[in-house]
Amino acid sequence: MTTQTQDPAAPDPTALRDVVALPLDHQQATLDQAHRHGVVPEASRAERRTSFDPADFPVPTGREEEWRFTPTAPLAPLFADGTGRVEGHDITVAVVAPPGVDVERVGHDDPRLGTAGAPGDRAAAVAWASADEATVVTVKASAASATTVTVRGTGTAPSAAHLLVRAAPGASGTVVVDHTGTATLAETVEIVAEPGSHLTVVSLQTWDEATVHAANHRIALADDAVVKHVVVTLGGSVVRVAPDARFTGPGGGLTMLGLYYADTGQHLEHRLFVDHAVPQCRSRVTYKGALQGEGAHSVWVGDVLIRAAAEGTDTYEQNRNLLLTDGARADSVPNLEIETGLIEGAGHASATGRFDDEQLFYLRSRGIPETEARRLVVRGFFAELLAEIGVPEVEARLLAHIEAELATSLGRSATGPEPTS
Repeated sequence: MTTQTQDPAAPDPTALRDVVALPLDHQQATLDQAHRHGVVPEASRAERRTSFDPADFPVPTGREEEWRFTPTAPLAPLFADGTGRVEGHDITVAVVAPPGVDVERVGHDDPRLGTAGAPGDRAAAVAWASADEATVVTVKASAASATTVTVRGTGTAPSAAHLLVRAAPGASGTVVVDHTGTATLAETVEIVAEPGSHLTVVSLQTWDEATVHAANHRIALADDAVVKHVVVTLGGSVVRVAPDARFTGPGGGLTMLGLYYADTGQHLEHRLFVDHAVPQCRSRVTYKGALQGEGAHSVWVGDVLIRAAAEGTDTYEQNRNLLLTDGARADSVPNLEIETGLIEGAGHASATGRFDDEQLFYLRSRGIPETEARRLVVRGFFAELLAEIGVPEVEARLLAHIEAELATSLGRSATGPEPTS
């Protein structure tokens, strides 16, 4: 039996309550209607191929379902056709950790590597095969402050990096992974939450504009583990982040948050998979993006699979996109596949729109200048996610970046001086 319900606590995708709940230019009505009637993807994610060997994945052409939204030409060096490895060394990794957190550099034969799961696409398998060493961050106790991992690109030679973040049983902590500089990078990020642990991982993509980055985040949650996974993508030319999460024990809780801001010519892609394979687990996914400028392109694909054994599952995913200028494009595809009717709740929503003229008129009629009204709308759009990150210094930094992007956007959209009253 296949059923679908909407989380009663989840936001109404068409609600127009306030500035934060933006009026939408258009809804993806066809998708929403299909979702309400329980339509599932053409191919089951339960049958998805995974392997540590790049040879098990053909080199993408862009015609495959997994790559149909992706500009494969810029990513071609990371597919390593023929060799299955990239050989560059233009990446440095530095870690600053508080007491209670261990940091190691280990060989690729360390038995802890690979425990979060196997790669699910060609770029992820190349990243695994190409990294001769890995950085392992282990949260052993309750850490009072965040661990900062800085991944810096120092050139454009195709390179690989591997990071494993582990939370010991009962431990709690936050790890911020900051990507900066210029790179052509295939990256593996493994996140393993042991029983009863609480772990927050924030991945910041603040690359220089020439960067090409393909990352696979593989998350494994044991019994009663709680993980908050945050992805913020602001920089780079072509950036594709693919988080895969699976529950390995009952009672787990997963929150996945994403924020992205695509500018002229940028391609920012986020492709998620949440695998509910065991009973009594909960997941919430919320991604929001803003786009401005000619050729700005975002892609969000959210796949959730509830297997037959996953009774008592409670899940909801949503994606919102705000188009700030003409010439920008957002593709958004939520997928929900359910193999059991014995669940607590499941639902998803997707919407893309532009500034609403009536909303702006309302704010301006209250004496707010147009540029400030637009700024308020965008800040309100992102406010919920910024507040949930839970790392004040990161929140402040992201808010400053959004303000800088807004200044560019408002400058483009200005048609003249503000009218006087």
